[in-house]
Amino acid sequence: VKPQLEAKTNETYEEFKAESYKTQVVAGVNYFVKVNIGGGRYMHLKIFKGLPGQNEDLVLAGYQADKTKDDELTGF
Repeated sequence: VKPQLEAKTNETYEEFKAESYKTQVVAGVNYFVKVNIGGGRYMHLKIFKGLPGQNEDLVLAGYQADKTKDDELTGF
């Protein structure tokens, strides 16, 4: 999903490391992921994965910028 995020934010991320995640079961699965993007900056990503047999690609469904390491990862 890194290319999807870079396209939406018009930025390039040298560092892109998932630090933690939570899941939410819907008609597929939403993954809420805390990502370290370098320089002490973090983003929270919402990534959707459809049910087996449906669209198998991961989709960046949303993101929250300007997060810190200590910000709680919640659904959005």
